[in-house]
Amino acid sequence: MSVIRLGYVHVRVTDLAQARQHYQDTLGMDAVHEEDGKVYLKSWDEDDHHSVVLEEGGVGLVKFGYKVAGEGALDAIENRVRAFGAGSERMSKGDNAGVGDGLRITLPSDHVLELYSEIDYLGTKVGKLNPDPWPRDLRGIGVPRINHALITTEDPALLERFFTDVLAFRPAERLVAGDEESDLVGSWMFCGDQPHDVAFVKGPNGKLHHFAYEIDDWSALLRAGDVMSMDDVPIDLGPARHGITRGGTIYFFDPSGNRNEVFSGGYRTGADFRPITWTMDQAARGINYTHREIDQAFLDVVT
Repeated sequence: MSVIRLGYVHVRVTDLAQARQHYQDTLGMDAVHEEDGKVYLKSWDEDDHHSVVLEEGGVGLVKFGYKVAGEGALDAIENRVRAFGAGSERMSKGDNAGVGDGLRITLPSDHVLELYSEIDYLGTKVGKLNPDPWPRDLRGIGVPRINHALITTEDPALLERFFTDVLAFRPAERLVAGDEESDLVGSWMFCGDQPHDVAFVKGPNGKLHHFAYEIDDWSALLRAGDVMSMDDVPIDLGPARHGITRGGTIYFFDPSGNRNEVFSGGYRTGADFRPITWTMDQAARGINYTHREIDQAFLDVVT
């Protein structure tokens, strides 16, 4: 597959100073660049220039980027975007700090997706030669890396088809309300070997449900919950286990109301993985397997 993984999420925040404190002190990210009301941040175990961009002025998703295997992949994807009937344009080096030339796509769900192969290399905090397992100066939760994003769309089947036909993603799990294609409620799709690199559920176009950080295990998840409590972070759901993906989870909000997640575990996918299906009567178990119930606000609140 030419798409490697989620590279960055760019969100708006109402108060840049408050947001920066949340992402730096509670989550433990490092600011690497600032410009024009924006802060670029990376986690300690990420090599690339940044994985989160905070932009002052509102709330919600501006765009998100996925890294591809090489410049040649962009030409092939651009042709498939055109054949699908979606809109795209080339983006230039410098449009995003640290990021090279790429392809900017407007998804059928109205989200902006950027693809790129070149990005400045800053390296991890522990380096590549005889590294320690983690840096001694971790702050807060100390999230090591970004993991996935979940967006909403009025037509999940159409968006699933786009990610399949254009970007060569595959569904790991699907939530359905019936037997017809139009009955698809949500899809969790992968481009590598983890349960999902992107996911989407039925809802308004152009909205973000959450973006997630990967952490080590259940113990790290419980410690993350402790840090959130110490810092008075509003927790939305968890600690709990998902039925869908089988991962451990805590959902919480940044000071502007953008939903974050810390995620651990889950299974491995791959070229021969066969999709798992969930039906709507078991949706609560799929989302919150531990308690088998979900608050309606968890489904309705998006930014």
